[in-house]
Amino acid sequence: MKKITLAGFVSALALTAGMAQAQDAVTLQLKWVTQAQFAGYYVALENGYYEEAGLDVTILPGGPDIAPVQVLMGGGADVMVDGMPSALAAREQGAPVVNIAQPFTRSGMMLTCLAESGITSPEDFPGRTLGVWFFGNEYPFLSWMAHLGIPTEGGEDGVEVLRQGFNVDPLLQGQADCISTMTYNEYWQVIDAGITEDQLITFKYEDQGVATLEDGLYVLEENLEDPAFVDRMARFVAASMRGWEWAAENPEEAAEIVLDNDQTGAQTLEHQVRMMGEVALLTEGSTGVLDEEAYERTVATLLGGGSDPVITAEPEGAWTHAVTDAMTAE
Repeated sequence: MKKITLAGFVSALALTAGMAQAQDAVTLQLKWVTQAQFAGYYVALENGYYEEAGLDVTILPGGPDIAPVQVLMGGGADVMVDGMPSALAAREQGAPVVNIAQPFTRSGMMLTCLAESGITSPEDFPGRTLGVWFFGNEYPFLSWMAHLGIPTEGGEDGVEVLRQGFNVDPLLQGQADCISTMTYNEYWQVIDAGITEDQLITFKYEDQGVATLEDGLYVLEENLEDPAFVDRMARFVAASMRGWEWAAENPEEAAEIVLDNDQTGAQTLEHQVRMMGEVALLTEGSTGVLDEEAYERTVATLLGGGSDPVITAEPEGAWTHAVTDAMTAE
């Protein structure tokens, strides 16, 4: 496969932007609220990278009541950010979503436990209460427990699953021994609450061998039959990757751009700068091209869910390189 470089991105952008007769509209649906987790897209918008690529991009923030797949299926967006477990589960259930690019090459998901709980390894999980996010985030966890042979219905030999909101309250309030966190977000919320790092034990999914791909870009399969749509997405991904590279090199400025686009006013600069630094570790070295081995590892993890796997069969047609290949087409 032809290696994609920033120079290739720039030349592709210049070529296709020059060919565009007008700004082509693209609507992106995020999987969560405006924050540095999505900084690359906001940077590409604010720095004019999308405009240079002949695109008029609208970014729609997500939230607890927004299902990106439903927005995409309903025609409310052209492309969405979603985790691969959620996307593959949706595809098996009839939503024809396809991965066209993968800016995140590593997983930031982990379980964070209080050291005073006495948990030092996954072997200590049975009999404990673990906070788990749902809305698609539970899939890697359930697969992990299946790999460990730990039931998730409670009991001495199993774990009690607490349906965790998108906050860290269950750990702070003693409702759970461990909670779901991201390296770039909720973990630091625990720290900000006054708990020191040496008072915590973390289990990164990457280290446990059950990491799945997060925050990829997905579109509807039927749209990929239209060459004009593929070209539009190629320009969008190329400009977005420029945004991600700039954000990694300029974390404070990227955080400020995120804040400028946060209409809720709920975010702080300190938290967003820290988040940007952690997110940069997850996108480091990414060209946007989906790594097939990482895809296969994700599928294997999701299939390995014991009696209740996330997906029941090897997906077909769930990803394509058509868009990222078009980024360097001459």
